[in-house]
Amino acid sequence: MTRLFRSLLFVPGNNSRFLERAKTIQADIVCFDLEDSIPDSEKVNARNLIKEALKSRSQYAPDIYVRTNSPISGKIPDDLEQIVQRGIDGIVIPKVNNSKELLKIEKIIASLEKKRKLGPVYLIPSIESSQGVVNAYDIASCSKRIPALVFGVFDLLNDMGIEYTKQPEGAKYTRAKIPLDAKAAGIHAIDAIWQDLKDEKGLKEDCMIGKSLGYVGKSIIHPDQIPITHEAFMPNKSEIEWARKVCDTYLESTRKGKGATVVDGKMIDEVHYKRAKALLDLAKN
Repeated sequence: MTRLFRSLLFVPGNNSRFLERAKTIQADIVCFDLEDSIPDSEKVNARNLIKEALKSRSQYAPDIYVRTNSPISGKIPDDLEQIVQRGIDGIVIPKVNNSKELLKIEKIIASLEKKRKLGPVYLIPSIESSQGVVNAYDIASCSKRIPALVFGVFDLLNDMGIEYTKQPEGAKYTRAKIPLDAKAAGIHAIDAIWQDLKDEKGLKEDCMIGKSLGYVGKSIIHPDQIPITHEAFMPNKSEIEWARKVCDTYLESTRKGKGATVVDGKMIDEVHYKRAKALLDLAKN
């Protein structure tokens, strides 16, 4: 399982050229799409192309996930039959409303893993509805296969009857709730996409908002968004310097039998040390 979730790049599953190119892109996760970017007339073709792309996957490729169709679409059994094979790391399940939907899908995956002698296939549920928001913790904690939740803002706003804007007021509560539910379940949270490919400044600002809420990465729709998201969701130089100073000073203080101490004129204690150590561990990755 990948240890970094800074970028989750969606790639249309019915474009063989995109699928091949994506396997060399430096995103943390590349997700071949069978859902929103694929019209019904192209679903079968996309499944076949993804199946072939997984067979030719390089060992140096990023983690490869596939986004299936939604649980209520009736298409997931056919999706899983084609994509659960060697070469896949995980599956993104869109529009998950409750844990029961996910556990039914997990049973199918477990059966295919056993039949095809595969290692574990991970699951990332996407929260995109009012029901999903209410049930987010139950969804996040229902299976050990789940390393992260994804926030899907567009379908949520549609569900709520709210018009999309770059910073929609109606999504603020949900955007803050999902990383809390994920953290409570012991997993990560990946933020929603930034739609405007020309607005790099807006993307940077949106990444920083997500980071401040507890997200560890972002869904993206173009490779040009990778450098910005990776930079945003990694500690910067000043954060690393602060973390090293805090760790060194706090450990020295504890060796002297003390607890709280001072760094740059500010009191620090164990909670600051834990945060600093987490930043340094992230930087090492």
